[in-house]
Amino acid sequence: MTTIRVHVIPNAKIDKVAGEHGDAIKIKLRAPAIEGKANTALRKFLAEKLSIPQRAIVLERGERSSDKVLRIDGLSEEEVRSRLRATI
Repeated sequence: MTTIRVHVIPNAKIDKVAGEHGDAIKIKLRAPAIEGKANTALRKFLAEKLSIPQRAIVLERGERSSDKVLRIDGLSEEEVRSRLRATI
């Protein structure tokens, strides 16, 4: 289990990992930031990129913010960051 910081940019043209934002991972999502759509899209996107089930990703903080803290079960922080860097 690990905790990571993510900076989400909603309403992007495509879903992608866009590098880093300070010590957070910057992710662009097509989903709008309304009614939790971006949060749902974020969990789905990360589950696909990390090859883990969506239930292993828990939004701990930042439900209404672009800066989020996620708990990811089953992977270390190094594994998460290396898998996401491979998709850039």
